[in-house]
Amino acid sequence: MMTNPTISLEFFPPKNLEGAFRLWDTVQVLAPLKPRFVSVTYGAGGTTRELTRDAVAALHKITGMNVAAHLTCVDATKAETMDIAESFFEAGVSEIVALRGDPPKGSDSFVPHAEGFASSVELIEALAEKDKFQIRVGAYPEKHPEAADQQADINWLKAKVDAGAHEALTQFFFEPEAFLRFRDNCVKAGINAPITPGILPIENWKGARNFAKRCGTQIPAWLDEAFEKAGAEGRQDALAVELSTKLCQDLMKEGVNDLHFYTLNRPELTRDVCAALGITAETQISNAA
Repeated sequence: MMTNPTISLEFFPPKNLEGAFRLWDTVQVLAPLKPRFVSVTYGAGGTTRELTRDAVAALHKITGMNVAAHLTCVDATKAETMDIAESFFEAGVSEIVALRGDPPKGSDSFVPHAEGFASSVELIEALAEKDKFQIRVGAYPEKHPEAADQQADINWLKAKVDAGAHEALTQFFFEPEAFLRFRDNCVKAGINAPITPGILPIENWKGARNFAKRCGTQIPAWLDEAFEKAGAEGRQDALAVELSTKLCQDLMKEGVNDLHFYTLNRPELTRDVCAALGITAETQISNAA
């Protein structure tokens, strides 16, 4: 019999008043599920740096949840980046998701700041030297668009773990075999840090499909067909919950105990998937009793 997994959640920082209400609504819906941590992203090119800092501090202070702040190398000096990390720590947040970061809009590739970190590995090393941060990093179960091949992705993840990362969170994927192959190959490469699969409940198939193409996620033909049919029948949300639930169950059967949900600040699908997995506010209260 499978036990309920632990979950973690990713949120966006709000860009306006409407976004602030949406984030708070999302937190209110999902916080009762007792995630082991929640993370708050950066926008492309570090465009939401201050918003991320403010959202992280507010979430930690108001909810008491374990909050992990995204931190990137984009468009900042080393000193500026580490100052942001220190501001997180001073706000009571010692968990960081350390990333290279996406280039600013209009740029095709990442170009390091002249006085900044050249890569996520350099950022991780600097954070690890402080010896006070829990460091999580990104991982790609399918080939990153900029990588020569899948092995290059695995080698880079090992470099990040060797630099001081404690856990990896993967990009989303649509079929369990993608993660399971990646996990096995990481073990063969000597990576001993936990690797947690990223799960995207699909609220909008067109948007998810476009994002998948940009980040190298393989799109099976059957998924196009399934959402086309579901759209005609007006049951896209039901299909999204069914597919994410099945994906999580398949992973759990293979020994996966932790799941990381990309909520897109729209909590209903994540809540419904968790309910289908047996994770509800009531079960979490019962487990804590």
